[in-house]
Amino acid sequence: MSRLLATLLDTTRRETRPLLLLALPICGAQLAQAGMSVADIMMTGRLGATDLAAVSVGSSLWLPLMLFMTGTLMGLTPVVAQLLGGRRTAEICPAVHQGLWIALALGVLAAALLWFAVGPIFTLMEVPAAVTERSRAYLAAVAFGMPGAALFQALRAFSDGMNHTRPSLWISLVGLAVNVPSNFVLIYGGEGLGDLAGDGLPGWLLGLPALGALGCGIATALSLWTMCLAMALYTRRSRAYGEVRLWLAPTPPRPRAIGELLHVGVPIGVAIFVEVTLFTLIALFIASLGEVTVAAHQVALNYTSILFMLPLSLSMALTVRVGNVLGQGRPGHARRVAWHGIAVSLAIALLNGLLLHATARPVIALYTHDAEVARLALSLVVLAMCYQVSDSLQVNLAGALRGYKDTRIIMLITLASYWLVGMAGGHWLGTRGIPGLTGPLGIQGYWIGLIAGLTAAALMLGERLRRIAKAVTHGTHNVHSL
Repeated sequence: MSRLLATLLDTTRRETRPLLLLALPICGAQLAQAGMSVADIMMTGRLGATDLAAVSVGSSLWLPLMLFMTGTLMGLTPVVAQLLGGRRTAEICPAVHQGLWIALALGVLAAALLWFAVGPIFTLMEVPAAVTERSRAYLAAVAFGMPGAALFQALRAFSDGMNHTRPSLWISLVGLAVNVPSNFVLIYGGEGLGDLAGDGLPGWLLGLPALGALGCGIATALSLWTMCLAMALYTRRSRAYGEVRLWLAPTPPRPRAIGELLHVGVPIGVAIFVEVTLFTLIALFIASLGEVTVAAHQVALNYTSILFMLPLSLSMALTVRVGNVLGQGRPGHARRVAWHGIAVSLAIALLNGLLLHATARPVIALYTHDAEVARLALSLVVLAMCYQVSDSLQVNLAGALRGYKDTRIIMLITLASYWLVGMAGGHWLGTRGIPGLTGPLGIQGYWIGLIAGLTAAALMLGERLRRIAKAVTHGTHNVHSL
């Protein structure tokens, strides 16, 4: 027992600092990128309800596409991490080049979908004509940024896998710095600039048209390409990547290597897409419950999503650490690293729960002055406190499994937990309640379904990690095979 305790203490002492050093810049980058969406909503909201609705509807279409691309390209991170850990640096460049080919293809495909496939979706959703027109213009502009977004995510996955997570933080801040002023100029035009700076501006600036939602889309595309080019420039010139010369000589597409990366990455992309669509479907289902319910749901979800950034970032860092150690040929230590990360995620979940308890009332007051909305949102935050542990555990268990390149099982568990348990169970509780005990539980029923789905995911992913880590440690599973 004393030997086990000594091992645990040694792992904690050695692994906590490097794990957090990886996670904190990732968290900052996530917050900076979320800040772009917040800026889009706030700045178009000042212009008018139609432009705000156009950007909100458009965002609900392009953000899931971008998250699918991001998840798919995250498959590159454990590949690079394992190659780095095994000191097989000569193999990193060809692998990353295949990831860049995948990113380019995904970016072009996403752009084509936004250009040509949104019309039938708007018709199906019965979006008003004025909102449809402006949202289509917004999405047409955003579509130009999709290849840049995909290429940036591939380069970020490479940098993260090389244990360099700070570049994505600084470059995401650069993207935010481009997004906000571009939004102001393009959304409000010369009239808005004149209100801000007075009459001292040149005539050509004062004559700029106010483009509204279209301007917001152009600003988003500009910021996405700025981040892409900045990341390309950094990875070309920085000495932080050692012997890896990413831009020295391009590697042509290799179908076998691309297939292997997709084998790892696509299940991650599908799992993230499933999670996003879960919250989208809940928003659609509760729309019939009234404006107060919808507003309270959005307030509680937005607030808790901000706190979720730290467990999510820890998950991405855990993928890198587990991949590095496995690449070094130390499966026993990788097993300890994985479970140490899970323990840290549990501590963060408890901290998030305390923060929710301490700050719920004042923070909700910042979102709304409607007493009914605030009261319902507070009840949902209480439920959110209940799922902090299961949510943090499931995302970090998935992160550890990605370090083992074990992604297909994550996808299957996510599908079963989120849609069958979370979505179907929540819809049943929300519309019918518990037979013989309660009537329909409304929005609380949907959130109870979320708790059940996240808990089911945490339990199944925990068992999967136990099995895969044991098998790799005992040599009965080859982690380097895809």
